[in-house]
Amino acid sequence: MTSDLPVLLAAVSILSALHMAFQARRVGWSRMKHKIMPPAVTGPPEFERTFRAHQNSVESYSVFLVVLWISGIFFNEVLAALGGIVYIVSREIYFTGYISESKKRLPGFFLVLSVLLFLTVTATIGIIQAFLDKYLNIRLL
Repeated sequence: MTSDLPVLLAAVSILSALHMAFQARRVGWSRMKHKIMPPAVTGPPEFERTFRAHQNSVESYSVFLVVLWISGIFFNEVLAALGGIVYIVSREIYFTGYISESKKRLPGFFLVLSVLLFLTVTATIGIIQAFLDKYLNIRLL
């Protein structure tokens, strides 16, 4: 019975949530270092880049989770999970690059976009295949 459960998707989701929490903690450390009390979001450039890098991660997180799960359920769980791992690594590259200098975020940014595109395409293919099979009795693959 447990073999039918999307264990890899769940594991990647938990790992990504822990990564997001770690990024949030890094914003907190930057607040303490620069003595910036909430709710202030302005201060030295290093703090503002750290805060913005985390906010950008938060803003794309829901899109990531949606395409991760749809791709994994409708297309291929292993490929989606691997994409999810690459996404987490890409987000870390983005985050650490952005903290040091805003231009250094670009390699991670382009990798994040590539992973989101990959997961979106595979999710779409999976949905189309499932739709054709379920409603039109057409099996492509």
